[in-house]
Parts: sequence; structure tokens; C-alpha cells
Amino acid sequence: MGTIKNRREATTWQHNYDAGAPRIGDSAPDFELRDIQGENPIRLSSFRGHKPVALIFGSFT
Repeated sequence: MGTIKNRREATTWQHNYDAGAPRIGDSAPDFELRDIQGENPIRLSSFRGHKPVALIFGSFT
């Protein structure tokens, strides 16, 4: 399969190839990252029940 172009294609791919992945409507799996200084650990679960969280990954160098 090439580039996934819509939600239906993504859901079909997920059903066929990634059965262990969260489904639409499931809670995200918990994980821990450190703050921007690399010091204080922050768990995703600490934000549950609060405002939505957006995670942005990239190179800042």
C-alpha cells in the first residue's frame, strides 16, 4: 500500500496490519517523557480528565 489518503484506508490498514494498536475512541497508551531540559518526567496519564494534549515531535537543532 502506498500513501494512505483517508480515514477509511487508515482504518483498513490498521485492522489488517496493526491489530494491537489503539482503535478510534480508545485512550492513548500511557508513556513518560522528560521536559525540554531533560529533567522532570511527565506522564501522559497525568493529563487525563484535563484539557486536550497536543504532542509535537521534531528536531529543534
